[in-house]
Amino acid sequence: MTSEQKIKKWSCEPPSLKIGQFEAPVPIIQGGMGVGISLAGLASAVARAGGIGVISAALIGIFEGEAVFFKDPRAANIRALKKQIALAKSKAKGGVIGVNIMVALTDFEPLCVAAFEAEADIIFAGAGLPMNLPGLRPEGMDHTRLAPIVSSGRAAALIAKRWLSKYNYLPDAVVVEGPKAGGHLGFSYDKIDAQESQLENITREVIEAMKPFEDKAGRKIPVIPAGGIYTGRDIYFYINKLGCAGVQMATRFVATYECDAALPFKEAYIKATQEDITIIKSPVGLPGRAIKGKFIEAVEQGKKSPYKCIYHCLKTCDYRKAPYCIAAALINAQRGRLDAGFVFAGSNAYRIDKIVSVQELIDELMTEYCEALREDQERS
Repeated sequence: MTSEQKIKKWSCEPPSLKIGQFEAPVPIIQGGMGVGISLAGLASAVARAGGIGVISAALIGIFEGEAVFFKDPRAANIRALKKQIALAKSKAKGGVIGVNIMVALTDFEPLCVAAFEAEADIIFAGAGLPMNLPGLRPEGMDHTRLAPIVSSGRAAALIAKRWLSKYNYLPDAVVVEGPKAGGHLGFSYDKIDAQESQLENITREVIEAMKPFEDKAGRKIPVIPAGGIYTGRDIYFYINKLGCAGVQMATRFVATYECDAALPFKEAYIKATQEDITIIKSPVGLPGRAIKGKFIEAVEQGKKSPYKCIYHCLKTCDYRKAPYCIAAALINAQRGRLDAGFVFAGSNAYRIDKIVSVQELIDELMTEYCEALREDQERS
């Protein structure tokens, strides 16, 4: 999408989002959503629309077929991730394609190597501190940029300090995820609603924490907030008032035609009320935000029982104490079997009332951004 097309379409020209050598004309990263919610279909559609599309690596090998996956889960995950990256890039028409790889995954290291080998444009790594990420890059494979996902300025500084001292490398961007995000949250239960944990405040923390490293690098380190960002006006606030380089949004992209989840998964967002969005205790020991349903109700009533772990996909999961397999629950939900699984969702999921195309969503967000810009200019 050219600048002229943007101006004609949206009445203003939003700033592009630059991460390393990559530049997205729309300053939006589509957050990686697992299991299988954001694969090549959604990621490539976002990239074509001008944003940064992101594939989730979580249990991606299951989409090779269950027989193949359970025969050799690690090999299936690696093979599937490479396939999805190649497919997304082939459909992205030159747009930017990233991958989200959780540090908590048992296969974190080999999946990162696979992403480097497949030339993913950006690796986003959270759900833990990716202290060794630069060291996983195979020699000579310099294409991929690296962006940790953090929930505090302290975590951002720890990662940057470690990367600089051990690998002489600094983050190409930092994503700051607040407590209103969907899925697993990087906050204790008592900190989710605390004022100091709110996205606006931790974003300022991270911006300040990165300044000394920007001075050492001689370049900007883009800071990108995530979690609860819903409208184009929200995007305008974080870019123009807080000085962020762009934003990350996940929940908004679920109710799109191109999202890789089954229709019942998307409809769960449309049907949800504000009261349906709840915090659950995940089997992996973290709080998570999800939509209430029969499965969660059964768990709360103690009706789920211990199970046999077929594949230890998350380092922090103790299947001997867990009431259910979160991997199986998320796979079932992705396939539309909501009686046997549940739907992760951000705090604003209840505001979604219809399914649209990715391009329609981007147009809506950028139109709202331009309106906020115009109103701000008129006030000043």
